[in-house]
Amino acid sequence: MVSLPARIKTKSSKADAGKRSQAHRAWVRGHHCCVPGCQEMPIECAHIRRANNSGMGFKPSDAFCVALCREHHAESHRGEATFERKHGLDLMKLAQEFYRASPHRHKLENPYG
Repeated sequence: MVSLPARIKTKSSKADAGKRSQAHRAWVRGHHCCVPGCQEMPIECAHIRRANNSGMGFKPSDAFCVALCREHHAESHRGEATFERKHGLDLMKLAQEFYRASPHRHKLENPYG
């Protein structure tokens, strides 16, 4: 009989407490794509990754989300800095504005201070 390797321990839901809000993500997806002039659909909730808000295998808090169409979301994953220069965007400032305007921000910890 072949024995299976040990199971990988998963983090508890407490690790994501204050970082996830389905309502906030839905609210963000209710906007058009942040790329000027883009009217493509569907809209996805794109998490902005910086050294101070994520790490290897860790998704940033939902407070760091912006609305991007599927194509622009995929493009942003190929390099956020290049994406920002190409489209004249500051994704972190946009994420901050989405967070501040969200009627659901109280469900998230305030990572902006």
